[in-house]
Amino acid sequence: VSFMINLISSSLATTAAAGTHVLFKGCRLPCPWRNNLANTANIYFMASRGATTPGKPSSFEPSVWGDFFINYEPQPLQSCEEWMRVRVIKLKEEVCMLFKGCNRAVRKMMLVDVLQHLGLDHHFEEQINTALSEILESEFSSYNLHDVALRFRLLREHGCWISPDVFDKFKDENGSLREDITKEPRGLLSLYNAAHLLVHGETSLEEAIAFARHHLKSMRGSLKSPLAKQVKRALHLPLPRTYRRVETVHFISEYKEDEGHNPILLELAKLDFNLHQHLHLKELKSMTKQVVEGTF
Repeated sequence: VSFMINLISSSLATTAAAGTHVLFKGCRLPCPWRNNLANTANIYFMASRGATTPGKPSSFEPSVWGDFFINYEPQPLQSCEEWMRVRVIKLKEEVCMLFKGCNRAVRKMMLVDVLQHLGLDHHFEEQINTALSEILESEFSSYNLHDVALRFRLLREHGCWISPDVFDKFKDENGSLREDITKEPRGLLSLYNAAHLLVHGETSLEEAIAFARHHLKSMRGSLKSPLAKQVKRALHLPLPRTYRRVETVHFISEYKEDEGHNPILLELAKLDFNLHQHLHLKELKSMTKQVVEGTF
């Protein structure tokens, strides 16, 4: 039973608790897994290998969460939940209008990218698919590294084939990436994340990863926030390999630092995150109770 509680809570609670200090006030959860993560991981590893004591039933250490979720009473939201849901609907309509107002490929790509970072893309699947189809079919001759890499990443993320040859325009006569592109840290970060969507045999993208990583590491001390935070996070774990909901927690706080941020998207992201977090906490309480009572 305790193993199931650990397994359930570690998957949902990380997301539920991760953003409490960002959006919720007076609703911070304890993080016992930080001190017991090694034990929990070892339990999971042994269980996955079917390791048991001969002649004895399997036994696991007590849940690192104890009875926290059983006794947990969800804090009231800062605003009325019904009002928040109505406001979300209104804001979603305004975002749909933003899509209609995007008449250039670059603006469409930037909107799709921000929505994904903010964890809002599931609300606009139809609009995003339409936008990406138009981006794929339209002529794109930009020499901006960030734009080219962003287009490459978005299309590959959504299953559209695009050749790595699009980066040839940034190479010298020897086939190596030019040193002058290192003057664009934002573009270099975009290239680094995009190149991690490589498939087997794409050596040019492997070289792009090594090139971008080397130069991003060398410039970490000179970058300003929020780009500095994004570079540090990507060097630890590239964007295509991150857990999207955790990325959302980071990006919401970073996006509001951007002078060009869209207040509609920021407000919608906060409301959506708050509602999901509130739901996850209630689900954890219910699931933990069912496991303890043996009805799960």
